Amino acid sequence: MTTNSLTTSQGAGRAGDKVFSGATLAAGCLILVVLFGVALFLVVQAIPALVASPADIQGGQGFFPYIWPIVVGTLIAAAIALVIATPIAIGVALFISHYAPRKLASSLGYVVDLLAAIPSVVYGAWGAAFLSQQISPAYNWLAANMGWLPIFQGPASATGKTILTAGIVLSVMVLPIITSLSREIFLQTPKLHEEAALALGATRWEMIKMAVIPFGRPGIVSAVMLGLGRALGETMAVALVLSSGALTASLIQSGNQTIAAEIALNFPEASGIKVNTLIAAGLVLFVITLGVNMIARWIITRHKEFSGAN
Repeated sequence: MTTNSLTTSQGAGRAGDKVFSGATLAAGCLILVVLFGVALFLVVQAIPALVASPADIQGGQGFFPYIWPIVVGTLIAAAIALVIATPIAIGVALFISHYAPRKLASSLGYVVDLLAAIPSVVYGAWGAAFLSQQISPAYNWLAANMGWLPIFQGPASATGKTILTAGIVLSVMVLPIITSLSREIFLQTPKLHEEAALALGATRWEMIKMAVIPFGRPGIVSAVMLGLGRALGETMAVALVLSSGALTASLIQSGNQTIAAEIALNFPEASGIKVNTLIAAGLVLFVITLGVNMIARWIITRHKEFSGAN
């Protein structure tokens, strides 16, 4: 009786393993199928725009001269967001994980996670109604005192709705993503490494520099790349904050545009070849995002030893 029950239990366990293995395999294949389907749809719908007469594309010079300034604007906005958000996020993550008292760290962690739950349209409304007006005097000062730099060349936008404002809003949006992931990576640092550094006479900051940051470097890269993906694909916040226009090197003038905002603003009224043009723009954004993720995986693979990536 006992042997039969054990045999039945083992058979049921093996059957459960097969069902679970099959379900996970199906889920993984489904992701690949969906990804392939999206890519195929984008390519098929983008072909008419890629082979169309230049006169049929907005600007009258063809698809690539049309999309190039928008790609540059997208990368500029994402770069501004990462330059602002990354050091702040790493500093907050280190404070929460290694400096703050336990109760304060728990509260701060909850607040940071709460920031990620705020809808992007709320960030956009805040940036358009409040931030752009408050930051406009700073743009005038930059134009007057640092206008010799191309990125601060005047005249500054009177409304404050510039690519720099959009980048600042994006930095606030990606901040909780980078902070949360970095914090979790820092907390996974082996206690033996930290205690060994302290036992050798290192200060807390030296311990963090020698043990925590090297361990978490690939995880930080992953967090930054995930934030970059959010910044590249953000639509509503940029559409509300940015006063779009021609590509310009100045960050404080009106102008520039991002791919996601270009699609969102023009798709509802698009028809004919214009629809294919916007889908082709989406294909370009798809390729950029895919490339970013592949680069992130390559970096993590190279540095996965003695890290939080494994």
